[in-house]
Amino acid sequence: MNSKKSDRRGFLKSGATLAGLAAGSGRLAKGQTQDTPSKKIDELIAYGERSRFVTSIRAPVAERHSPDEFGLTFHVLTPLQDSFGIITPSSLFYTATHRGAFVPDINPREHRLMIHGMVDRPLVFTMEELKRLPYVSRIHFIECLGNRARPTHKTVQETHGLTSCAEWTGVPLSLLLKECGVQNQASWIVAEGAEEVKGASSIPLAKAMDDCIVCYAQNGEPIRPQQGFPLRLMVPGFEGIYQIKYLRRIKVVDRYYMTYDDYGHINPDLKVAALTHQIGPKSVITFPSGGQQLSGPGFYEISGLAWSGAGAIRRRAGVSRLYGNRHSQQCSHAAFLLRKKVSRIIYECPVV
Repeated sequence: MNSKKSDRRGFLKSGATLAGLAAGSGRLAKGQTQDTPSKKIDELIAYGERSRFVTSIRAPVAERHSPDEFGLTFHVLTPLQDSFGIITPSSLFYTATHRGAFVPDINPREHRLMIHGMVDRPLVFTMEELKRLPYVSRIHFIECLGNRARPTHKTVQETHGLTSCAEWTGVPLSLLLKECGVQNQASWIVAEGAEEVKGASSIPLAKAMDDCIVCYAQNGEPIRPQQGFPLRLMVPGFEGIYQIKYLRRIKVVDRYYMTYDDYGHINPDLKVAALTHQIGPKSVITFPSGGQQLSGPGFYEISGLAWSGAGAIRRRAGVSRLYGNRHSQQCSHAAFLLRKKVSRIIYECPVV
């Protein structure tokens, strides 16, 4: 009988102890829950955010902080070293501006796109009218002409961070031009944005009729302000400066015009200046890369990106690993090859 009472007291005592532990852990969990969200729960339900344990961020170019003391936005680099697949999240997409600019706050209900010049029917489109037209969704990269390595650069973000890839949705420019009725003598277009500097670029009419898109969405949502909200011209394979943000006007003309955006193409011969617009081919290893460390011996995927403005990257590619001065071993690889898009190249290599 006494042994039964003793067992009962022991059970109750241990139960009380466990209850205390549970209460303590409950308080700890409650404290963690309060500290974890950076927003109210209703805000997180309305528009989600990434985990606090994910820390990839964009970074301003070393030469000029962004924003500066006046609030001007300059070039901001994409963290390619942390990327997966080929799509860059809209929040991490690189940003470039015309030597510093304020990001315009444009009301889409008031924004207009005008197409005029050497056309039979000059037209002005509202955003609502554009979204009612047939649309396409395509994956394309954008790269700034200044995306190049320097001796002081230590990471992939610094050497190649002025390129990103996204899915773009909008109306084919060819459809809009056909609606306006392009005249036979026309051979170029001049596209202009609504920035303070009114950035504009000359684009061959053949390119405009080929694969250009007047975009209002990026990665399934409206284009973000730093990327040209509410309207951006996508010119696949061409330098980033041709991808006009805040697009408001397209003029159809009969020759190449030297515009503000063409300061990087200054040449006495207009034909030579007009031929320096296509990007690629280029490639870069994103893992392992500068600033990253391998945890130890074993097999690792060497992953990288390749892109070209002229078409798809060829499947032939190779990475070899040197064993001292003796020999090299070829690594197996897989490639995801896409036309005028970023391609992801993966190699599996042993580390000893």
